[in-house]
Amino acid sequence: MKAWITDFMEQFGYLGIFLMLALENIFPPIPSEVILPFGGFMTTTSGLTIPGVILASTAGSLLGAVVLYAIGRMLDVSRLERIVERYGRFIRIKPQDIRKADAWFDKYGYWTVLFCRMVPLVRSLISIPAGMSGMKFGLFMLFTTIGTLAWNVLLVLIGAALGESWEDIASYMDVYSNVVYVVLAAGVVLLGYLFLRKRKQGKTGKQTV
Repeated sequence: MKAWITDFMEQFGYLGIFLMLALENIFPPIPSEVILPFGGFMTTTSGLTIPGVILASTAGSLLGAVVLYAIGRMLDVSRLERIVERYGRFIRIKPQDIRKADAWFDKYGYWTVLFCRMVPLVRSLISIPAGMSGMKFGLFMLFTTIGTLAWNVLLVLIGAALGESWEDIASYMDVYSNVVYVVLAAGVVLLGYLFLRKRKQGKTGKQTV
């Protein structure tokens, strides 16, 4: 995949960077950890400039974020609640659980969007719950732009600084990504455990009344 990405970027320049980042947001397995450092490297071997690469990559990222936000809007909370009412018993989820999660996202969602833009995999997918929660589009775009710009600037500058050794950053980013995935997996397991324990305690309390 890396060879295809770099060939595409070399052939289409800014447009290639724009399209790759838009696609990376919609299809997370395409790694921004390759696109951005290579884009930075290209500024040392072609007519591309660092501001131009940052602008193209950020615009592409925002386009992808808008697409996923729109998907989230189509999967709004009320529709999700209806699905849970019908099928939630199979996974032990109730409509009120969806409302609680939505309320949490309403309270902390903007900062979540900001910081998750710098977390592999999650940086793309966070747009869907943002859309589902009905987050104000203007603020969603503001926090998305800030987080995305920080991520893009960092990796593009590293790629430009490393030059022909731009691929070295990929190994470090792999370590970073793996640590993030382990933390996320542990978080999911912990939340699942706490959720099930709370449900069990609730049932026990009802039985003793």
